[in-house]
Amino acid sequence: MRGKSLSLERKKMLAGYVYIAPWAIGFVLFMLFPLIYSLWLAFHEVVGVGNFDLEPVGWGNFNKAFVLDTQFIPLFISVVQDAVINTPLILVFSLFIAILLNHKIRGRAFFRAAFFLPVLIGSGLAMQQLLYAGVGKDTLVNGIGVPQEVFLYMGPTFSQIVFDMLSRLTVVFWKTGVQILLFLAGLQGISLSLYESARCDGATEWEMFWKITLPLISPIILLNLVYTCVDSFTDINNRMMIYIKDTAFTKIEMGYASGMGWIYFLFIFLLLILVFVSTKRLVVYTGEK
Repeated sequence: MRGKSLSLERKKMLAGYVYIAPWAIGFVLFMLFPLIYSLWLAFHEVVGVGNFDLEPVGWGNFNKAFVLDTQFIPLFISVVQDAVINTPLILVFSLFIAILLNHKIRGRAFFRAAFFLPVLIGSGLAMQQLLYAGVGKDTLVNGIGVPQEVFLYMGPTFSQIVFDMLSRLTVVFWKTGVQILLFLAGLQGISLSLYESARCDGATEWEMFWKITLPLISPIILLNLVYTCVDSFTDINNRMMIYIKDTAFTKIEMGYASGMGWIYFLFIFLLLILVFVSTKRLVVYTGEK
């Protein structure tokens, strides 16, 4: 029995290696060298663009980011604030929609496709082209049915608050497609017998949500939390990413851009570690012994 158990475990281990092999090969071939070289570049300054001559500057690029550059810190704080505000909104809204779509309603497949459609047309180069074409915040806010005349009666301060809130909600709605699908997969993996047993014991829908649904989809919540954080910090329209790219390829300060990139990367990495550590006791894995 023990030999069979070890054999089964070994098969599972080999299957895992097979699944991660394409990613591992791609990472080694296309990511590892640029990653190491960017770290090397962060401690140098490009003095000759034609020959790409490098001059060591030590911690100068990092010192420039925190002390000399007046745009880096405010921009960095603004990007973090946007992520902190948008992430809970995206998770709550996507979970709410997933619970509704998990019920047997007419046109359920259509609504699933409709909520995922913005992921296809509203990300990457497609969204960038829409913004370049003039589809900005004004168009998005008007698209959810708020006439411009309404803002005239609110006063400049209050109308700006409402406008910013609606603009933020519009962006949130456009970024929930993947999360909704993941929540749907988690909800459909919960056995209906658990709910039937709870109803027999007199549990309400609200109690079943907190005692059954939420604990059992906690791994999906963690997955969506990580995905949403990474997506927010690496979005093509992220102002920090745009600033780093412009510094590297417009101002031709590739050493300084690499330094900012590594500061940004280390912050995201430490944030994800904090997320995993802080949620370790809250996540329920039903497959664990």
